[in-house]
Amino acid sequence: MAMETKAITINVNAETALIFEAISEEEKRKLAALISLKLTEANYQKRTLEEVMSEISQKAQKRGLTPEILQSILNEQ
Repeated sequence: MAMETKAITINVNAETALIFEAISEEEKRKLAALISLKLTEANYQKRTLEEVMSEISQKAQKRGLTPEILQSILNEQ
């Protein structure tokens, strides 16, 4: 059963917008699903978006993700 979806608009910096515009439709769907899951999780746990994003960042850094690696991943097409 498909979940109902609704489009939202968020403001990001220009570089982020360019990166998003350059990724494939499949990657956009994956990113939308990730954002949806994280926002839902934050709501159920009554955590702020800032807390959720901080946790994601900390986990990524612990796993060795650097800004350079992230940029490299985002540049892959």
